[in-house]
Amino acid sequence: MEIIARWYETGAPMRICIEGARVAEAARVDAAPGGMPWIAPGLLDMQINGYRGQEFSSDRLTVEHCAEIVEATAAFGVTRFLPTVTTNSLATLTGALRTIGEACSQDRRIAARVAGIHLEGPYISVQDGPRGAHPHVHCHAPDWDEFCRLQEASGGRIRVLTLSPEHPGAAPFVSKVVASGVIASIGHTAATVRQVNEAVDAGATMSTHLGNGSHPLLPRHENYLWAQMADDRLTAGMIADGHHLPRHLVKSIVRAKEPRRCVLVSDLSGYAGLPAGRYQTQLCELEILPTGKLVVAGQEELLAGASRPLCEGISNVMDFAGIGLAAAVDMAARRPAELLGLEVAAPRAGSAADFIVFTLAEGRAEGGARLELKQTVGGGEVLWQAAS
Repeated sequence: MEIIARWYETGAPMRICIEGARVAEAARVDAAPGGMPWIAPGLLDMQINGYRGQEFSSDRLTVEHCAEIVEATAAFGVTRFLPTVTTNSLATLTGALRTIGEACSQDRRIAARVAGIHLEGPYISVQDGPRGAHPHVHCHAPDWDEFCRLQEASGGRIRVLTLSPEHPGAAPFVSKVVASGVIASIGHTAATVRQVNEAVDAGATMSTHLGNGSHPLLPRHENYLWAQMADDRLTAGMIADGHHLPRHLVKSIVRAKEPRRCVLVSDLSGYAGLPAGRYQTQLCELEILPTGKLVVAGQEELLAGASRPLCEGISNVMDFAGIGLAAAVDMAARRPAELLGLEVAAPRAGSAADFIVFTLAEGRAEGGARLELKQTVGGGEVLWQAAS
């Protein structure tokens, strides 16, 4: 396979030859870049809850469902991702984690795309607001023995754990989690500033979808949002879909953290990808509006999940925060890979052949350039191709 495109960091026209799962040859070509597509590392989404009516956190999850979701993500430029299992009963969590592990063991293609599992809860706030849509009955304080059982059920695949440091014993628990090789991420929290600081001192290094999973009203100065934005030891996860965070907050987070400490996530709901309309879920009746916004049915403000893919977040963060293409792509590709200790594709011989090819459509009515995917390549294979 041969790809001729502009490398996203430099704009230099490159000829990249792929053999098997690796780059065999890469060299700059003497060609005018005008009209030439762009190429960048494949995207890594650290938060996908499901797709088209199937959630990972479900007692109905099957290996076949996992395969369907994995295949669907290629159309978003995602070559690797973390299936996200959210707060539920111990039986449901155990079954879901075991099923994802079985899918990876049975199919090498799934294993190549699943970079680990994100366990979001159940050790989160029980308060309305920070708890979000997580079921109150299953939210509780950290339990190390329980977490070890969940990790065992996953086959050791849990790579990120979202928790709230507001619970007694949270800081020692964070220390154990980090020592086991799992990223501890603060989210769905009602923690005090002191509790946030204690968790970071204990080894927490991320914030899960910062600015969401919060109270509607916060103290002006002493609150968990400012505490996380100010701490340079924390990398901020953000849902830049245009619904979860207003553009001014996206800009503020990026400026406070700098792009190198920001990660874009989609947080795709299991109901993303379905047509506009109302759907009855285990938690509530939700509505997908014509704009793609997922809300609790009957109103337009209370969010019930995310529906826009990660590649749209790249376009939005460029527009909202006024940053360039390279910085925006890195937030969805390089930064998450670095956090997980994974290889990042590059235009050089021997590199992993995981790339996206895209164009930039300038001057969209609502803002800046729009990233339009043309091809997703993972493991040296074309995973998705735009229709001609």
